[in-house]
Amino acid sequence: MFTGIITDIGTVRGVEMRGDMRARIGCGYDMAGVDLGASIACDGVCLTVIAKGEDWFEVDISAETLSKTSIGSAGWSVGQRLNLERALRVGDELGGHIVSGHVDGVARIVSAAREGDSLRLVFEAPAELARFVAPKGSVALNGTSLTVNEVEGRRFGINLIPHTQTVTTWSDAAEGDAVNLEIDTLARYVARLAEAGAV
Repeated sequence: MFTGIITDIGTVRGVEMRGDMRARIGCGYDMAGVDLGASIACDGVCLTVIAKGEDWFEVDISAETLSKTSIGSAGWSVGQRLNLERALRVGDELGGHIVSGHVDGVARIVSAAREGDSLRLVFEAPAELARFVAPKGSVALNGTSLTVNEVEGRRFGINLIPHTQTVTTWSDAAEGDAVNLEIDTLARYVARLAEAGAV
């Protein structure tokens, strides 16, 4: 489990297809404290550390993960920056919201504009996920816990304050970008209960 609070910005150092995709990611984490088999969310995708060095780790990315995330739809390229978060530990502060790292689908940025010091982004969600996005609700976008400002059909808006832009890759965002979307777990269960007539 994760919180959607980004703790490092990693950089893709290499990508190789070998049945699954293998990627090497440079990072600022003290890798001596990261075990093989540990989970790290990379742009919101929960991936398992299968090899590591002093300032890097490697992950395998399955065909299923490629089919559900921006890794498959947009691809990772050498030099690309990624939002990173290590798995939540008992006693850690829950500053964002509960995030599983299991991406539900890929959203697209349909507009990006400056509003004062903030960056205002409008996203379009896949049709099957749009109903789970609510004004003032939470979503995880590229692993970042964010609050939804408004919703209109499949489109929803987010404002990114300067701090968020500085400590994440959101300063790189551009119209047309594919973005990993994980809906709020609570929204998923409320919708399921409503379908069953329990609420």
